[in-house]
Amino acid sequence: MPDAVPSFALLPGAAESPVILHVPHSAREIPAAVRAGIALDDGALARELDHITDAHTAELAEAAAGLSAVTPWRFVNRLSRLVVDPERFPDEREEMLAVGMGAVYTRTTHGAVLRPDDTDVEPLVERYFRPYARAMTRAVADRLAATGRAVVIDVHSYPTAALPYELHGAGPRPPICLGTDAFHTPPGLAEPAREVFARCGETGLDSPFAGAYVPLDFHGGDARVGALMVEIRRDMYMTEPGGPAGPGLSRLAAALAELVDGV
Repeated sequence: MPDAVPSFALLPGAAESPVILHVPHSAREIPAAVRAGIALDDGALARELDHITDAHTAELAEAAAGLSAVTPWRFVNRLSRLVVDPERFPDEREEMLAVGMGAVYTRTTHGAVLRPDDTDVEPLVERYFRPYARAMTRAVADRLAATGRAVVIDVHSYPTAALPYELHGAGPRPPICLGTDAFHTPPGLAEPAREVFARCGETGLDSPFAGAYVPLDFHGGDARVGALMVEIRRDMYMTEPGGPAGPGLSRLAAALAELVDGV
């Protein structure tokens, strides 16, 4: 039986735009067949979704796209990261395996059992992770073919207080955290981001979350692909955990639109 909603969507932008706003963690949808393999009851699952979902980031990206002079492309995950997390490495390279949060999570943000330890994760990887990765790879390749470069800007959020699953949660938690990659984040991408988001509050680099998403076919080998992760502390724009968005969303969307037009 097909899923109730598509797994992901590529929303077209301007033909001349190299920018893809990537929104991997904004959704709460879990297909019924996947829900059956999750050990939490409905109440506990709702609370976990409140903690783990980057709420309202799809709306933020949509608003920014609408404000941009040259409309960026948007690649949006329509399913919860509790189905699969498309930004994890699908193998032993993933450091989050240490807390049960590889491509398929087996533990919650607080260390409770999400899926049994003997869960066969391969069907989920095959059904959801690999098609997502292939589609994102095609999206980047299309921008390279059309414009000669591609810029992937990840749109994320993170909680004001560190959650137990965070491996690097003891460091600074600024209003805006910019995650960078040594190969794919040039100064011409990171510095404009710091400037436009400075009006929203202090901006830091790679704490509490580091790195930036690049499809594996291009990772570490194609400098035409730029990447930056924008992590917004949730108290800047919403009620935590899992509550409504506030007026801060508009200010952040304006800053993101300025970044899109500046790169």
